[in-house]
Amino acid sequence: MAKILIVEDAEELLCLMADFIRQKGDFEVFQASSGIDALKLIQDNEYDLAILDIMLPGASGFEICKTLRQQGDTPVIFITALGNEDNILRGYEVGADEYVVKPFSLKVLYAKCLALLNRTGAQKDKETVLMCGDIRLYPLKMEVTADGRQIDLAPKEYFLLKVLMENKGMVLGRSRLLDLVWGIDFAGSDRVVDSHIKKLRKALGPCGDVIKTVIGGGYKIV
Repeated sequence: MAKILIVEDAEELLCLMADFIRQKGDFEVFQASSGIDALKLIQDNEYDLAILDIMLPGASGFEICKTLRQQGDTPVIFITALGNEDNILRGYEVGADEYVVKPFSLKVLYAKCLALLNRTGAQKDKETVLMCGDIRLYPLKMEVTADGRQIDLAPKEYFLLKVLMENKGMVLGRSRLLDLVWGIDFAGSDRVVDSHIKKLRKALGPCGDVIKTVIGGGYKIV
């Protein structure tokens, strides 16, 4: 799911843009009504696209764009009432990809968003990362990191962790884990789950504490 940041100090317009984009596509939309709030969001998250007003309290859209450019290549659309040539040129100088002058059509804005996301590949084959505490599991690459360290897991431990993370917070009994990881035709003891959970916890180190034993129930990850 692509992440889109929208920064606009006019609350009504901010909500209109955010609601329209959410309704039209499968996006996670973040909103900020000031430059300061936007800079805080940028510190905590990475975005696939940013829609920025220029005249903002606290920090201008130009400043936010410069910060984004220092961190990576997030595409930027400037939205502003300042339609004169100097402001447009300055926007491109600081790294803008598109420029939309108020008043504008939400449909046109959305079309520009899709074009930029498709151009950067954010809409194609974007990997969903499973997260729990400091553990990250990357299904497409079949990789696991814990506290920033890459963890080498045997296939059974990897799929056991994946199933637990896909059902985060839910208690999964041994028989259910056997069916999901070993297959319904597995004829061995369900205690094999316990031994692999032990190996998994050891491999994850201190991060393995997120895997909880539920007496009489099975296991869950929290």
